[in-house]
Amino acid sequence: MSEQTTGSRPTLEAVAARAGVSRATASRVVNGGAGVRAPLVEKVRRAVDELGYVPNHAARTLVTRRNGAVAVIIAEPEFRIFSDPFFEQQVRGISRELTAHDSQLVLLWVEGPGDHERIARYLGGGHVDGALAFSLHSDDALPAVIEGARIPVVVGGRPAPGTDPAVPFVDCDNRGGAREAVRHLVGLGRRSIAHISGPADQTSAIDRLRGYRDVLLDADPELLCAGAFTEESGARAMAELLDRRPDVDGVFVANDLMASGALRTLRERGVRVPEDVAVVGFDDMASVVDRTSPALTTVHQDVEGMGRLMVKLLMRLLDGTGPEIPGSVITPTSLVRRASAPFPAPRGVSRTG
Repeated sequence: MSEQTTGSRPTLEAVAARAGVSRATASRVVNGGAGVRAPLVEKVRRAVDELGYVPNHAARTLVTRRNGAVAVIIAEPEFRIFSDPFFEQQVRGISRELTAHDSQLVLLWVEGPGDHERIARYLGGGHVDGALAFSLHSDDALPAVIEGARIPVVVGGRPAPGTDPAVPFVDCDNRGGAREAVRHLVGLGRRSIAHISGPADQTSAIDRLRGYRDVLLDADPELLCAGAFTEESGARAMAELLDRRPDVDGVFVANDLMASGALRTLRERGVRVPEDVAVVGFDDMASVVDRTSPALTTVHQDVEGMGRLMVKLLMRLLDGTGPEIPGSVITPTSLVRRASAPFPAPRGVSRTG
């Protein structure tokens, strides 16, 4: 394919001449091909920088068989993606790692089942080299849609049962983090510890609920209330718990947004935190924690780092380096103690409201 261009824009021939190599060698270097000795690679790259040469994308695709783009698929509607800081941090980590690999991010989201056909057409059209998918739901057809595209994929979060076990994933230790959160509340002397869980069709919520039950084997079902990983759902769930069990003195909330809503309800009801009710969240989202009052005790997970790990696993699949199927990764969590459940925490005799 000819790399000649018009005007004063430098050509591949000019790069080859400046580097003192053949056009074929220059083409392999600038388009990501293999088989060129390191000293020649350095000469060509120096010539590219000096001349300000921009490679032809079509030529590069022919050499590398890559499009230089990765689909990032979030199985949530637009309003969730742009209102939940979890997605912002995950996409930031993905974007930064893709940039380091000279690849572009193509963001796709799911407003409803009708979007599956659109995504299937796009993935099957050869526009991207692979896909990263997260926030999947157990009854979602999206995993099958991605599998049908026959492109490498890495999943964020533990996949639901029935998903192809060969697909690598990156997740945090949701169950272990939840256990640590609940043990902390028990250590504060709390006896009626409630849990506001996430959606029952997402494995992160399931694992955090399991962690709660690991510690409180005989927890009263009245101390359990489901939310939707949104602030408003956390506020509603907290109100329901207070109406149902006015003796609740601790609550583990499955994410920080819901915990923020729960704190708002407690404040409106005149319930003191942590004197009357100690609150622990999950995620450690700075944009949420910084505005809670009191400051939220929560379980930290490295969301941005998990996004970077997803890209690294995908690149291993694309490059064919290491095992054919990279192993999945479970990252550690840690409890961050703040004012909503300090250690030790003050206790009140009775509620003021």
